[in-house]
Amino acid sequence: MPPYTINSLKAELNSRGWRLTPQREKILHVFQNLPRGNHLSAEELCNLLDEREEAISLSTIYRSVKLMARMGILRELELAEGHKHYELNQPYPHDHHHLVCVQCNKTIEFKNDSIRKHSVKQTEREGFQLIDCQLTVMGVCPEAIRMGWPSALPTNWSCSRAIAEYNHHVSIDTTDHASEE
Repeated sequence: MPPYTINSLKAELNSRGWRLTPQREKILHVFQNLPRGNHLSAEELCNLLDEREEAISLSTIYRSVKLMARMGILRELELAEGHKHYELNQPYPHDHHHLVCVQCNKTIEFKNDSIRKHSVKQTEREGFQLIDCQLTVMGVCPEAIRMGWPSALPTNWSCSRAIAEYNHHVSIDTTDHASEE
């Protein structure tokens, strides 16, 4: 599956009887320029667009990201935070999987070609077309275990790596990196 451009999104939407709205275009633009490894929830996307003075209602964002995930443009991720996150669905060989700490929500991305190979075989065997291949592994990070998980940890504890990643995530640079190439 090739990376999506505004024109390819427009063509695919039109082929399904839908329109490329300015809101869908803005949402795709954010995900196209999101640094690799970053994921956004619908709420985070809404806040980011508000900060850029490109406000889109949260309900429109939910509908748009759900639609783009069903089309295979975005990946819908079930991380440990109790709500979904989204990222651009990068074609193979850029697809990846997630290891998530259930205590602090730290997320580590990893690659594993055998997971993809098995998924391709299974989809072909069943006559499916592969849109996405992802595995989410839930675990407990080493820092939480060292701190005495589960009984000795305060309920609001987060590991130092998760805090550093959150602080980095809050200050995401969403400038148009495509124009720099």
